Amino acid sequence: MFLAVEDYPRDLRELEARFSTEAACREYLFQLRWPDGFRCPRCGETKSWPKGDGLVRCAGCDYQVSVTAGTVFQDSRLPLTLWFRAVWWVTSQKNGVSAMGLQRVLGLKSYKTAWTLLHKLRRAMVRPGRDRLSGRVEVDEALVGGEEEGVHGRQTETKAMIAVAAEEDGPGIGRIRMRCIPDASANSLIPFVEDSVEPGDVVHTDGWLGYLPLKDKGYRHEGCSNAGCWVPTREE
Repeated sequence: MFLAVEDYPRDLRELEARFSTEAACREYLFQLRWPDGFRCPRCGETKSWPKGDGLVRCAGCDYQVSVTAGTVFQDSRLPLTLWFRAVWWVTSQKNGVSAMGLQRVLGLKSYKTAWTLLHKLRRAMVRPGRDRLSGRVEVDEALVGGEEEGVHGRQTETKAMIAVAAEEDGPGIGRIRMRCIPDASANSLIPFVEDSVEPGDVVHTDGWLGYLPLKDKGYRHEGCSNAGCWVPTREE
């Protein structure tokens, strides 16, 4: 979905000059999908003709395929020109992008539209099969949102709970992984750790019971409580 480094617009003016029409955006997606020329996914035919609305019809079996199929653009009612502007803006900002900022830059009337667009792009930017964290990794969870009355500890009525894993790299941190989880139970925390951290490495947490099953999952679990840190022995 993303432009090659040598083909990347250096500024907004270059982006607008190249991708100012829906046709230009579709042509670019066509080249990404079939860099060596069209090949029908059903019969293998190499001849085709455009049908409009991003559809391509195979000359051999009349099968129709969309240039946006399997991408974040699929089934979206937003113009591709707007999507391309959003992609360029999100990948060009060094300090991150908020949904409100994206709404302002794109001139969107709906914050919900900007939020949905941004999160689709963020999910698309996660590399499938990326390496898990390794070495000594600290794992914790946190609630994100405003103050709540009448709730205690890890309870919440309206906040979102986020699990975070960070490689310990001397005085700083290395790579990180984050995930929104439904609660702080072992059923939520352990799968997150298994997806994020290499088995056999050290996982450092607080003393929350939800992390206790880590020792049975092949991790060297170190936990801390108010009484200090502990390292499970083989007998524990």
